[in-house]
Amino acid sequence: MEFVRIGLLAVVGIALGIQFKGQKQEYGLYLGLALCLLIFSCTAAYLEQVKTQMERIFGYVSSGKQYFFLLFKVAGITWVCEFVAGICRDSGFSAVAAQVELFGKIAVLFAGMPVFLALAETVAGFAG
Repeated sequence: MEFVRIGLLAVVGIALGIQFKGQKQEYGLYLGLALCLLIFSCTAAYLEQVKTQMERIFGYVSSGKQYFFLLFKVAGITWVCEFVAGICRDSGFSAVAAQVELFGKIAVLFAGMPVFLALAETVAGFAG
């Protein structure tokens, strides 16, 4: 049911934002930003539940924990960068949004380096 409430909140917020855009555009922008932050915080609450469930899985899996943490780190980077880039793009700052997306891609690349290094070590071990 939480998803329905978030959906209704988004639709009502967009309808109010459209009303403000006709009179004062900055109010529509502020309303959109507040709406994004509210939905973002609701989503973050769900991530805490996912983290709790993943910790239970860690109890069953002894190896590979660092890869799960890496997966969460990469997912967090992409999530935050997409959120910020969307707000920048909606505000009319497409160039800033493109730079945020580029930063996110580079951050994911560097965050994933341990996986590439482990793969290279494994291949080197097999090659002898």
